[in-house]
Amino acid sequence: MSDDAAGSQTAERGLKSADVAVANFDEDRKGPVRALQGLLHEYPTIIPLIVLLVGIVIFAFAAPGRFLTPLNLSIVLQQVTIVGILAMAQTLIILTAGIDLSVGLIMILCTVVMGRTSVVLGVPLWVAFPLGLVVGFLCGALNGLIVTLLRLPPFIVTLGTLSIFGALNTLYSRSETIRQQDIQAVAPFLQWTGTTIRLWSDLGVELPFLRGWVLTYGSLLMVAMAIVLSYVLARTAFGRHVYAVGDDPDSARLAGINSTRTLIAVYAFAGFICAVASWVFIGRVGSVSPNAGLTLNLDSITAVVIGGTSLFGGRGSIVGTLLGALIVGVFRNGLALSGLDVVWQDFTVGVLIIVAVTIDQWIRRISA
Repeated sequence: MSDDAAGSQTAERGLKSADVAVANFDEDRKGPVRALQGLLHEYPTIIPLIVLLVGIVIFAFAAPGRFLTPLNLSIVLQQVTIVGILAMAQTLIILTAGIDLSVGLIMILCTVVMGRTSVVLGVPLWVAFPLGLVVGFLCGALNGLIVTLLRLPPFIVTLGTLSIFGALNTLYSRSETIRQQDIQAVAPFLQWTGTTIRLWSDLGVELPFLRGWVLTYGSLLMVAMAIVLSYVLARTAFGRHVYAVGDDPDSARLAGINSTRTLIAVYAFAGFICAVASWVFIGRVGSVSPNAGLTLNLDSITAVVIGGTSLFGGRGSIVGTLLGALIVGVFRNGLALSGLDVVWQDFTVGVLIIVAVTIDQWIRRISA
C-alpha cells in the first residue's frame, strides 16, 4: 500500500472518529432535555400538579388563616365542580384534535329541558329528567355527525351549533327563569346534587381533620365521573382509539380503527356529560335560567389547556383536566382573599393559558 493510500485511510478514520465524538457530544448535551421531554410527554399531569402545589403554598402565605381552611377549600371545590365536569367533556374532544365551543350551551339547554318540562309543563320527572340527558346526547351526536360526514373543522361546526343551541334554548324557555321555590316544590330531585354533606357531623364520625369540610353530591359525582372516564381512556379499546385518532388519524385508519365512528361516539358522549353537568348546575344554582353560564365554554377549554392536554390531540388526561380546573379555582380564590381586584384574576388565568400552550409547543417541537 502506498503512503498516499495509507494517509488517506488514516485521515478518513480520523474524520469518522471526529464525527462520532461530535455526535456523542450532541447526544450528551441533549440528553437531559430529551429526558425531560419524554417525562412530560408520558406524564402530562406533572406540570399542572406542580403549579397547583405552588399556588397553594403561595396563597397560604399571602392569605394566612383564610386560604388553607377546610371551609374555604370546600368552597373552591364546589366552585370548580361544574367547570370540571364540562372540561371532562371538552377533554374527550380535544384528545381527538377537535374542540367544542357549544358545551356550555348544551348544558344550559338541558337545564331548560329538565326544568321547564317538569315544572312548567307538568311532565313527570321520570320522563323529564331522562329527556334532558337524551337532548344532551343528541346535541353532541349532531356535532359529531356534521364534523365527520361533512368533513368540516370542529371549530366552525361547533361555532355554528353554538348559535343553533342558543336559539333552541331561547325558543323553548321563552326567556323565562324558573325559580328555586318552584323547582323545590315540583321536582326537588333536580336540586339533589346541591345537597351539602358536613363530614364532621353528617357521617357520624368525629374526626378532627374532617371538621369544617363541606362537600356536595355534585362534587362527589364529579370525582366519580373522573374515575370512570380515566379508566375508560386508559384501560379500554375505545380509550386507545380516542388517543390514536387524535395523535395520527391516518395511522389509526391504517390500523383498522373506524375514525368516523370513534369521533361520533366521542362527541355524543361529551354531549351526555354536558347533560349530567346540567343536573349539577341546577343543584348548584337552585334555579333554571336560559341566560346563565355564558362563559362556561371558554372556562372548560381553559381548564383542559392548563391541565396539560395538547390542543393538537393525542396527549392528555382527565386527572390533568381536574387539576387545571382546580388551578383556576385556587388562583381566583387566592387572589380574591389576598385583596386583589378581579381584573388580576383574569390576567393571571390568561398568563397560565399562554404558559401552558407554550410548554405544549416546546414538547412537540423537541420531540419532532
